[in-house]
Amino acid sequence: MLIRIDIPTQALSLFGDDGACIRRYVVSTAKNGVGEQRGSHRTPRGRHVVRAKIGAGAPIGAAFRGRRPTGEVWTPALAAALPERDWILTRILWLSGREPGFNRFGDVDTMRRYIYIHGTPDTEPMGVPLSIGCVRMRNREVAELFDLVPAGTPVEIVA
Repeated sequence: MLIRIDIPTQALSLFGDDGACIRRYVVSTAKNGVGEQRGSHRTPRGRHVVRAKIGAGAPIGAAFRGRRPTGEVWTPALAAALPERDWILTRILWLSGREPGFNRFGDVDTMRRYIYIHGTPDTEPMGVPLSIGCVRMRNREVAELFDLVPAGTPVEIVA
């Protein structure tokens, strides 16, 4: 399997071992565009791997902070009470770069930048770059993707 994230089209495609596209989702990547530098709030490019899968069995809309469930499930009322929160919901696929000096190690390390594929409130638009670096997905879609891919799945992010 292979996950390919295409920044210009804001699309995530899942390819099977035979190279056929088996799923395609509309996503939202970084509002600041692409880049690998820590603190840039940009989506990193290049070859990555799903280093960890977090949230198995959590309800749709479960909120996470620091990769741990908060016990909250997103609702419009909860969002109104916490308007500045960057919601990480449902599931987390934590990415790790595979290209030393480009997206791995030092100030360009994707994993140390905490770059994920994760769920976001369904009120957030997809197909428009709005994140602070991560790849946002609809909650039901990220849960589906989570169930389809094992840890270690290669991820390509292209701009």
